[in-house]
Amino acid sequence: MFEKVEFTNMCMIYDGTKVVVIDRKSHDWPGITFPGGHVEIAESFSDAVIREIKEETGLDIYSPQLCGIKNWYEDNCRYAVLFYKTDHFVGTLQSSDEGEVWWEEIENLPSLNLSLDMVDMIKVFQEDGLSEFFYYQNDGEWSYLLK
Repeated sequence: MFEKVEFTNMCMIYDGTKVVVIDRKSHDWPGITFPGGHVEIAESFSDAVIREIKEETGLDIYSPQLCGIKNWYEDNCRYAVLFYKTDHFVGTLQSSDEGEVWWEEIENLPSLNLSLDMVDMIKVFQEDGLSEFFYYQNDGEWSYLLK
């Protein structure tokens, strides 16, 4: 049996202790997060994150490293967000229609208006022992595990 899957991505671009963040204007998942977006049909995952970062930040990234995944099952579809990180980039940071972007000290992130559950998602980006952020429903309520 097969399940329908929708792939998206998110990338932590870092330079020392600073990371690129975006204040998303989206109504379905607003707040401050890392940039990223949808994988197009027949597009490679790494090409998708490179394209999305260019569209949302103006930066050209290269050598993005897959460092984790966020996933959940809802409405007969598995949603998978591939987590990447890189410190390889060129260009000038520019905001887009997706939201304002800027460099932020990573230690300041918890004090910002972050997107839902972003504090724990950052752990998957940073901690070697974690690779999965998994949402599940328990008695109709959403919960998640870090694995």
